[in-house]
Amino acid sequence: MWALDPLDGTANFLHGIPLCGLSLGLIDKDMPTLGVIDLPFLDIRYTAAEGTGAQANGSDIRVSDARQLETAIVAIGDYAVGKDAHEQNRPRIALTQELAARVQRIRMFGSAAIDLAWVADGKLDANIMLSNNPWDTAAGVIIARETGAAVVDLDGSPHSMSAHATIAASPELIADLIELITEARKATRHNQRTAE
Repeated sequence: MWALDPLDGTANFLHGIPLCGLSLGLIDKDMPTLGVIDLPFLDIRYTAAEGTGAQANGSDIRVSDARQLETAIVAIGDYAVGKDAHEQNRPRIALTQELAARVQRIRMFGSAAIDLAWVADGKLDANIMLSNNPWDTAAGVIIARETGAAVVDLDGSPHSMSAHATIAASPELIADLIELITEARKATRHNQRTAE
């Protein structure tokens, strides 16, 4: 199955922010096997196929070698908007608070494709999206994996297109990120019980 997002980062595009592009992934048995992310305003095309590595404009790329959260730059997915946004954003806000206390910097670029491509290219040390839409993530997941990034679900299990979340990072950061996400989720549940 092909998963296409013809304009990932739509809100950015509509506001003249050049962080947007096209994302195309091929999915086989719930796993991406080929990916292309084209960022026309940045003049960069990321590509990967299973078992062949990943490239940016034809040159090989590699995930960062970050080993500690304290020195990591971590991108997070967008906050929810519209109906029920307040409730949907509780875990995202709790996660942002946990990250702010433990990482070097947090970034929100507004494009799942860019977040995953930049983890693959070593520009970001990690990316956390508390959602998973195949059209947003298929290409980026295979590109990140082919550079040596670990890409997992909330519980640390290997990421698939049916995962609940998308976490991509330098392999040395994954265990700490999963622990941090778990702490944020516990804090969210505790705060909800206290409010009731």
